[in-house]
Amino acid sequence: MGDASRAALGQSGRDLSGADRGWFQLAGGPSLLGGDALWAWESSDLIEAWCKYVETQGKWQEHEHDGCRGVAVDLTAFWRPRLKGWLGKHFHSVAGRALPAVSFGVVVRVGQMGLQRVPLLKSLVCTDQENPSEADLVSRLLREVGQQLEPDEVALFDAGFKLAALQAADIERAVVRMAVNVTARRNYAAPYKGRGRRPVYGPIVRPLARTYKGHTIAATEPDFTDEFEYEGRTIKVKGWYDLILPGVVPAADNDTFNVYVFEDPLYNDPLVLAATLHLQPVTNFALYQDRWPVEQVPLAAKQMLGAHRQFVFAPQSCQRWPELALIVGGILTYLAATLPPIPTGFWDKQPKATPGRLRRLLARVDFPKDYPFLPQLRKKRVVNDHLPKGVAAHRRAKAIS
Repeated sequence: MGDASRAALGQSGRDLSGADRGWFQLAGGPSLLGGDALWAWESSDLIEAWCKYVETQGKWQEHEHDGCRGVAVDLTAFWRPRLKGWLGKHFHSVAGRALPAVSFGVVVRVGQMGLQRVPLLKSLVCTDQENPSEADLVSRLLREVGQQLEPDEVALFDAGFKLAALQAADIERAVVRMAVNVTARRNYAAPYKGRGRRPVYGPIVRPLARTYKGHTIAATEPDFTDEFEYEGRTIKVKGWYDLILPGVVPAADNDTFNVYVFEDPLYNDPLVLAATLHLQPVTNFALYQDRWPVEQVPLAAKQMLGAHRQFVFAPQSCQRWPELALIVGGILTYLAATLPPIPTGFWDKQPKATPGRLRRLLARVDFPKDYPFLPQLRKKRVVNDHLPKGVAAHRRAKAIS
């Protein structure tokens, strides 16, 4: 609560204890009234407690492919284009440029409940207010992923993450999507052609052919070709082993990776993956399918819970509010999967167990008043009689010229 608001409410004789408690719970800092430290919360503690609860229930079964468990990693942003003083930005595809946003790194484990893939939050990485650049957030996210990765876990990344950044963060077990025009090099020097300087870098490897200025550049012959059945479709795969990044001089201690090109008849464009560990092609393909559930947590938080619209402006609240929304979005997704499908209306003939349908049901139910909540959970005693309600709250008055 700002000093001006406190002064105005204090002069009116209002009780400020409820407002202070609400601010303290959201901000997680020292209470303006000198409150107890038990009011503060950390997302890591909440996520750890929730994971323990889910595992004890026995309904969520983690995916495992050839002895490997996928850990999906992604970046998400809560857009705040009119928030003054906020330096963090994230690229907005519709606007075509970076806009002010509160960004987070999201790490989830992936499991199964019935026919649904359900994500389980593993950690959240917040933007550093002292250095709100996205490059710093990505660097801290990758370092945390590398430190927390278990021996049988494989980190899964989309094309927004660079393989060079993964290697710099010492992530030894990862599968990352690559661009269709990706190139790499062999980890040995190219053969000498008899004239000029001897080659320093390895032969270039181009997984897919491309066209440049009307000329077709052929693809490099693969080290192997194979095919396998997946959900009734025959998927063809080509691969190249022990590659290094362009610009890296061949050496025995270089970080190498493998590149796979999957041709799925369901899609027009092939899927290009790079793996930093040696696995079967079908295992890499199945692991990357488990990257998609990480998108569910921000979707549930922003669209289902409505956290994409925020009306908090204190620096701590701008981060704590969406951070809490992401945790609740993961909880809502799990609870929806445990309950029978809830139809939205008579037209919803084949409902699915989605968080949106559960949220609509909960919105029609009164909040329980007789449930034995913890003493810390109580009705917030904040006076709002003096504030406009309904349409009057957001009606704009014409400027007087």
